Amino acid sequence: MITNLFSVFDPSSPILGISFNWLRAILFIIFIKSSYWLLPNQINSSFLLITKTLHIEFKTLLGAKAFKGRSWVFISLLLFILFNNFLGLFPYIFTASRHITFTINLSLPLWLAFIIFGWVNYTKYIFAHLVPQRTPGALIPFMVLIESIRNVIRPLTLAIRLIANIVAGHLLITLLGNQTALASSFILAVLIGTQTLLLLLESAVSIIQSYVFAVLSTLYAREITSH
Repeated sequence: MITNLFSVFDPSSPILGISFNWLRAILFIIFIKSSYWLLPNQINSSFLLITKTLHIEFKTLLGAKAFKGRSWVFISLLLFILFNNFLGLFPYIFTASRHITFTINLSLPLWLAFIIFGWVNYTKYIFAHLVPQRTPGALIPFMVLIESIRNVIRPLTLAIRLIANIVAGHLLITLLGNQTALASSFILAVLIGTQTLLLLLESAVSIIQSYVFAVLSTLYAREITSH
């Protein structure tokens, strides 16, 4: 039972006494039918074209020194977030990507992997990266502190950026939906039209935010190997 506006964002809300909300994060598996991969068809061709385009772009972002196959890690991350964002636009489906538990568990392991790999293999470069070139001597301690804080908060900013953009649109749609019960015919038509436009906007946001999350993760990885 929804007791207030923010209850729709509660991942512990049970369905028939059982909490299935986090299982919805892997619902996209049901859309991947074997026939899409075993037989040539338009869906398969379109999907392969999209992944090939993303592979070329991420390979360019990672640079020539990146390990082979690394781009597919970020493509998988993008598609995983994208499916979760889109599933959240359907009624009664909990959007995992709007919860801090989901987003921080995506961003933190990636960030830790980049940091550990950099410190183990490129220690001198990591130290040098804390101080930009041509920094005055008096500002070096402050720059080291600022750069260190910037690196530490990266997983948090990645997680919050995704949450904020997903939650904002969902809240607007929920607020407008709550006004339809007592609205007149004209106001109801306006609300439905507005919600339709918001739904289209949220579809675009779902694509953009999954792309931004993956690209920023790619750029963080690039910083470690681009020297």
